[in-house]
Amino acid sequence: MFPIRSLISSKTPSLRQFSSATTPQVLRPGDILGQSRRFTEEDVIQYSKVSHDSNPLHTDPVAARDVGFEGPLVHGMLVASLFPRIISSHFPGAVYVSQSLNFKFPVYIGDHITGEVEATHLRENKNRYLAKFKTRCLKNGELLVIEGEATAILPTLTFEQEQCKDC
Repeated sequence: MFPIRSLISSKTPSLRQFSSATTPQVLRPGDILGQSRRFTEEDVIQYSKVSHDSNPLHTDPVAARDVGFEGPLVHGMLVASLFPRIISSHFPGAVYVSQSLNFKFPVYIGDHITGEVEATHLRENKNRYLAKFKTRCLKNGELLVIEGEATAILPTLTFEQEQCKDC
């Protein structure tokens, strides 16, 4: 299912650990870049404030359970914010142009989420690169919770990739 080159970095100990040594890489179609995290109650509260999304499904366990959820939901757009973060962390100065999203399953506070962007099409355009990505978020490494597509303008196709020390 995954291409041969998978370039996933993580800040959580449940995935492979990475050293601080880096090696320059050139992005190619099929490459996957990723990051993982757990969203906290504080993340949800702060996102609610900055987005003015006061839907009680995100903060009130009773309201969430009353409509059939296990508990308060992490905002889908907060989860999807992993995609531009992944791209900009590998390509500083990238311009995020578009994103489509399909929300498949709920994400709850504390779920382990891995965001991935897979390069599908790269085209040079005036000393920059128009890059299209397939995007997805997985809960606990297996359940697809968000999928979509993104387009970004990259300043270069070269990036520094952390090297795995436990491969």
